[in-house]
Amino acid sequence: MQELAISNLHVSVETDEGTREILRGINLTIHAGEIHALMGPNGNGKSTLSETIMGNPHYQVTQGDIRMDGQSILDWTVDQRARAGLFLAMQYPPAIAGITNAAFIRAAVNARRAKDDQMPVTRFLRELDERLTQLKMKPDMADRYLNAGFSGGEKKKNEILQLLMVQPHLAILDEIDSGLDVDAMRIVAEAVNSMRGPQFSTLIITHYQRLLDYIVPDFVHVLKDGCIIESGGAALAKQLEQSGYEDISEAAE
Repeated sequence: MQELAISNLHVSVETDEGTREILRGINLTIHAGEIHALMGPNGNGKSTLSETIMGNPHYQVTQGDIRMDGQSILDWTVDQRARAGLFLAMQYPPAIAGITNAAFIRAAVNARRAKDDQMPVTRFLRELDERLTQLKMKPDMADRYLNAGFSGGEKKKNEILQLLMVQPHLAILDEIDSGLDVDAMRIVAEAVNSMRGPQFSTLIITHYQRLLDYIVPDFVHVLKDGCIIESGGAALAKQLEQSGYEDISEAAE
């Protein structure tokens, strides 16, 4: 993937009170090799954008488009998008009893490979052990049921373990710093930074500038009331840490 282009994206959801529009004209282009950070107050559409990019059917695109290398993906299933190289580290990863972590990750790795190019078990286990060591995760994490009984920090590390193993083209990291202590945040950041290169891009959704001290973004965007109201470089995140979103909102009006 060389480019993900979001143009004039409007997204609504059905609620008990009726249809609610959450995204109101998002324009965002992410080129291969770029690190983008998306910031903004709670409840303004950041996670909605991530879920929409991945194709969650709960979110209805009413206007606009999402394109990968010029091709619309709006009618693609979640599975098709993942096979094409999109990856979402979810804000609240679900627990799935009965499926081991290793089995889930191996299935995800092989789903992106041709049938005649499946990763051999010995190679998979070797790489999994290397990644567990890199993230300072206990070896028995591979044999535990997916996210079952995991702490918040373990779930977040496990999302990054999947990222390292699957090797997607574009990773959306939704509040990957949530529940991490300082040491764990540094480990996770180092793992994400190890992926940086011309064939990988990232959209990091976060509330806190501290994560961006470790993963320095090329671009920072502020999303409020369903719109991107400001974009800039890494310095914008430091500005938000000092002044909050109010000054940005007033300047955008």
